[in-house]
Amino acid sequence: MTLKVQDLDIIYPVDGGDLVACQNISLSVQPGEFVTVIGPSGCGKSTLLHAMGGMLRPTRGTVEADGTVITGPDPRKAAFVFQDYSLLPWKTVIQNVEIGLIFAGSTKKDARRIAVEKLERVGLAGYRDMYPRQLSGGMQQRVAVARALALEPEYLLMDEPFGALDEQTRRALGVDLGERLSKSGRGVVLITHSLEEAVYWADRVIVLSSRPGRIVKEIQVHGDRPRPLEFMTTEGFTEVRAELFSLIESGSSQEIA
Repeated sequence: MTLKVQDLDIIYPVDGGDLVACQNISLSVQPGEFVTVIGPSGCGKSTLLHAMGGMLRPTRGTVEADGTVITGPDPRKAAFVFQDYSLLPWKTVIQNVEIGLIFAGSTKKDARRIAVEKLERVGLAGYRDMYPRQLSGGMQQRVAVARALALEPEYLLMDEPFGALDEQTRRALGVDLGERLSKSGRGVVLITHSLEEAVYWADRVIVLSSRPGRIVKEIQVHGDRPRPLEFMTTEGFTEVRAELFSLIESGSSQEIA
């Protein structure tokens, strides 16, 4: 399933006029592709992601999945992982993972089987009966990823999922989940403020301008995934990171050829 954004505008009505969050954005994400999106704060990254997942209606343009216009959320097509883990504190790890399946109509037996499988995939099979408060931040984020994967979405949409974690945990979790998600074959779109994350994870990096957010450049990142941590020491990584740094620091809202 190809996820396609075509001529997207998102405009919010505000006092005194309209606020243009995203303007004239067109992009596509292929099955199994990992795309990261970066840009200055307030440039519309999260707005774009929400529109891609059907949580926001475009003011103009469309979001399509294999040619069918997305008109609302469908976790079987695109599931979200947010910085706020949004786990239910009164439920165990495995209950948090299976709850979406139960709401979607799965039997308790099937939901439990799938939840166990997804917890194994993110390396938390041994923590199934613990509660969120008993887990570290990185482990809670793994639970959130497992919950999203449980619905077998075509795409995973991740909005600053590691923003609340310390640098060491971010890197360790990024290496591990990067490997697991690469093997899953799902398309992933990741919003991040971290240039290192943007390059390390991605097949392709989308750079947005300051508001109104427009695509100023798409950069291909060469190198097979999953990548070892040593990838961050390579010349290719350094060159792409330097280019991203220059683009973000310039703050230009003009399209770059």
